[in-house]
Amino acid sequence: MPARLKAILLLAWALTRTLFRLLFGRSVDGMARFRDNYAADRLPPVSAEERQELGEFGRCVACGLCDRGEASRIARSGGAYRGVMPLMLSASRSMPDFLAASLAFAHVPDEVLEQKEAICPTGVPMRKIARFVTSKARELERSLPPPPVAPRRAKPSGARMPAHRAGTL
Repeated sequence: MPARLKAILLLAWALTRTLFRLLFGRSVDGMARFRDNYAADRLPPVSAEERQELGEFGRCVACGLCDRGEASRIARSGGAYRGVMPLMLSASRSMPDFLAASLAFAHVPDEVLEQKEAICPTGVPMRKIARFVTSKARELERSLPPPPVAPRRAKPSGARMPAHRAGTL
């Protein structure tokens, strides 16, 4: 069979099968599929309204003004909080680890974020970002399973080295 004819038949078969599935197949729940696919990555779905808000979150230009005066809060956090700017950048550039980010946001009161918003040259909505991140963290705690933990392999007692390796040490 010529290659061109084979390609046309294959495309026709794929089109027929797709149309048949659309007409007679079961409906697909997109949210359920999303959760199945991304639950292990601890990535919750985002609503249409939240998707619109995400566009506002990307205003941060990493100028560092929001980190002024944060040294004592950073020191008290014991490493959980690295400053406002890293939180703004992580929330705006990709989907952060919401649980870790919400723990970091716990070190910054809403009033402080309001003050930081006032001095931000690009108008990053810091309090809105904090609410978004903490709500997603709560959603994760409720709906997604904990991340998988690899089982520890115990060494058998009295295990010997293979004979071919015994003399190589």
